Amino acid sequence: MNDVDTLLKSAVSETKNLKEGEGFLVKDLFKGYLWNRIPRGDRLLLGSLFLSYVGSHDCHIGIADKGVSGQQRYIRKG
Repeated sequence: MNDVDTLLKSAVSETKNLKEGEGFLVKDLFKGYLWNRIPRGDRLLLGSLFLSYVGSHDCHIGIADKGVSGQQRYIRKG
């Protein structure tokens, strides 16, 4: 769980590099090879934790619709 907490902090921190109105998936917050190295179970847990974090904190991230692949989309708010 400690590794997933570190990944969550990294993902939240990375959202500061997005422009206002920019949509994204959690996996977009990591370089492709880094995302692929995260075990599938941890990626699923990270997605759930990120959604929970966004819903409970004022972090300028909005919850958008789900993409065609069923992944939750987010949007950077101003």
